[in-house]
Amino acid sequence: MELATLRHSVSHIMAQAVKALWPETKLGIGPSIEDGFYYDFDKPTPFVPEDLEKIEAKMREIVKKNLKFERSEMKKPEALKLFKKMGETYKVDLIKDIPDEVVSIYKDGDFIDLCRGPHIESTGKIKAFKLLSIAGAYWHGIETNPMLQRIYGTAFDSDKELREYLNLIEEAKKRDHRVLGKQLEYFSMNEEVGPGLVLYHPKGAMLRTIIENYIKNEHIKRGYDLVIGPHIMKSDIWIRSGHYEYYKENMYIFKIEDQEYAIKPMNCPGHILVYKSKTRSYRDLPLRLFELGTVYRMEKSGVLHGLLRVRGFTQDDAHIFCLREQAEDEIVNVINFVIDTLNVFGFEDFSVEISTRPEKYIGNDEDWEAAQTALTNALAKRYITYQINEGEGAFYGPKIDIKLKDALKREWQCATIQCDFALPERFDLKYIGQDGKEYRPIMIHRVILGSLERFIGALIEHFAGALPLWLAPVQVIVIPISEKVTEYAEAVTRALREQELRVTLDSRNERLQKKVRDAEIEKIPYMVIVGEKEEAQRNLSIRSKAQGDIGKMTASDFVSMLKEEIKKKVR
Repeated sequence: MELATLRHSVSHIMAQAVKALWPETKLGIGPSIEDGFYYDFDKPTPFVPEDLEKIEAKMREIVKKNLKFERSEMKKPEALKLFKKMGETYKVDLIKDIPDEVVSIYKDGDFIDLCRGPHIESTGKIKAFKLLSIAGAYWHGIETNPMLQRIYGTAFDSDKELREYLNLIEEAKKRDHRVLGKQLEYFSMNEEVGPGLVLYHPKGAMLRTIIENYIKNEHIKRGYDLVIGPHIMKSDIWIRSGHYEYYKENMYIFKIEDQEYAIKPMNCPGHILVYKSKTRSYRDLPLRLFELGTVYRMEKSGVLHGLLRVRGFTQDDAHIFCLREQAEDEIVNVINFVIDTLNVFGFEDFSVEISTRPEKYIGNDEDWEAAQTALTNALAKRYITYQINEGEGAFYGPKIDIKLKDALKREWQCATIQCDFALPERFDLKYIGQDGKEYRPIMIHRVILGSLERFIGALIEHFAGALPLWLAPVQVIVIPISEKVTEYAEAVTRALREQELRVTLDSRNERLQKKVRDAEIEKIPYMVIVGEKEEAQRNLSIRSKAQGDIGKMTASDFVSMLKEEIKKKVR
């Protein structure tokens, strides 16, 4: 049995149960989705969590009856008449939008629903399901439409699969970067600042700085030149690039002295202008320009989600200007860069998609085909399999999306590689060829980590907040057993900091057990515990978050051990 069909059928039964319990409820839509299903309801009073248990109980009654799903077809006028009589105004709305003259209806028992199907044979075939949550959803996703109540659920072929999935959900809740980010004091969102805008606290700022320094150095090693552009630019440049026409609804636009400006949603026009600042020769190419560029996009408040979907974020953004014959090798180099970087940060698995030409685009079809061929050939050279994502490319070119998989095998959008013939044309980019004539370069847009905000969120959830030593904002905490050894603890702290380790001192007047417990909660990789014995012997008692008590060692040996772990980027 196909899982999507099963889940769609369970969604249908959920709607049937809701109508049985609250007949005045009007039905919206109820599709299967990646991890389950949902159904939208217009109910006069709000659902409460306790209602989910009532709905599940009613659903089990329907399953037990083993009612057959019966499909029939009906002409649109008849269907409109039927659902108007039933008071199902949202179904009437759906029927009006169906281009066909005939619509399909599904019935089980006395319940009738407008549905394309397919469904399973009967309700009795359903073995394992669970309702998960309640949320709000605008009808058709349009904010001016009525707000409906959406109930999410999931279903599987067996109780075992359902239990495994529910356990995964519980584990995901424990790893939620929004919860851990607050607990570990990494970042916060503040309504006084505005939704989707991140305030990094000292530990979060340190983590971000560690990541930025690593990725910046890697770019320099791989032949990229650093550039920095302004956060605002005149609207003229966005009109020329096409962003104004194709992306305006996502841009923040304002006026200064009668001149219109926009806060940049992308970094590419700035890099293009750097390229155009002087005459380029074929000997200059490929030219790789890199920027840790902060951009701002007008995301709807309903889609904002912690660090994963924000309005202001920083990308490890680069643009490669190259000859046509260099494009494939440059794309291969970027793919290698992505894989190497993911592995360093502890991500060993990923998936790949190629997104093709969208409905609205700039450039000509021939160049689009050439750009897509360059992407597919590069993946073929690395023997990487991929899926085609039809019509989801950028308006200026097709792209490769590389999605990392975390410890729970969830996918996170990470790197993007876009091959672009159109913007070089729009900005009249040129280089002087070997024959002294002018030619047009190709432009490759790419990010490795993607949004630093999203990547930090993924890191936190992947490691459940317990970051490896090289990434930990606080690597070591020094804990004196009593006030008698405070001076020794302070000397140890200074000595470790002089070795460029990130160290804090817990000199609170608290019991040792509480200090140790608090350090565990803060997920600090190493504790250095010092008492009168350690002071007398001039050594340290070491406790590792990963291994527990390690025993006593000298400060020199401890530093050597940590430096080796940091150098190897042990995970």
